[in-house]
Amino acid sequence: MSGPAFDRGDSLRYTRPIVGRHSDEYDDVPMDAVRERWARADAAAGVRPRRVPQAARPVRPATDLDARPAVRPDARSAARPEARASGRPAQRGSVAGPVKQAATVVFAFAASVSFLLVNVVDPYSGATATSTYVPVDRFGGETAQEVELADGYSSLAVASEGYVVEAKPDEPEPAAAAGWAPPAVVPDPGSAQAYGAQAVAARGWPTTEFDCLVALWSKESGWRVNAYNASSGAYGIPQALPGSKMATAGADWETNAATQIEWGLGYIQGRYGTPCGAWAHSQSVGWY
Repeated sequence: MSGPAFDRGDSLRYTRPIVGRHSDEYDDVPMDAVRERWARADAAAGVRPRRVPQAARPVRPATDLDARPAVRPDARSAARPEARASGRPAQRGSVAGPVKQAATVVFAFAASVSFLLVNVVDPYSGATATSTYVPVDRFGGETAQEVELADGYSSLAVASEGYVVEAKPDEPEPAAAAGWAPPAVVPDPGSAQAYGAQAVAARGWPTTEFDCLVALWSKESGWRVNAYNASSGAYGIPQALPGSKMATAGADWETNAATQIEWGLGYIQGRYGTPCGAWAHSQSVGWY
């Protein structure tokens, strides 16, 4: 800047509105250092800084910042004039967001608990059989059902389903204590099994029943005619307890495999129906 009406004091007044360089002499010197040099030079020359009246001060030129559009009021805050009237700041956002999140968490928790309860609670827990159950008269003495009988029938018997608890028979005194001892014979398991196959077929049972019989008596006696259990007194191929029971099938029950097999098959048929039924019972409780 130059001219008759401009001096160094005027240059100091433009340091704020004018951001940049004033001369090449002070290119690398900070502005504070430049002002300090000028102040010392003015003091040495006796120049007193002259204050420009308010009206005469230069006006800062308008910039792009002055042309910014006014901020439009928020539509949500405009809908709540009472907040502005009371001086309180308008709340931004809405309570719908937190409420929705809380509802989602509660719903997820309830669904998880329901899933666990379905898998933990036994739906059949109330259907447990008990020997102390007492039937209840649900119809007040009235007839619950009527059945018409065909010609030739005079009565109909109806019974509720039941079950039988079977206890293991008491073991009698060993035969050795009564002075009895098994005879000295040579067993022949192969011949005994061959006769057993014929006896099973004679009763009309399939070969699968003979397989069960082989498994059962192989476990009990090994198909030995003189197999003897000294602790219980059981004897023979079917392990009759006591062995003297087999006398009903023949007087030679002590040494004859055929007599023992016939008695054993009769016992199995009368008590379990088939050899496979006796074998299943033996596997379940350890005896037949």
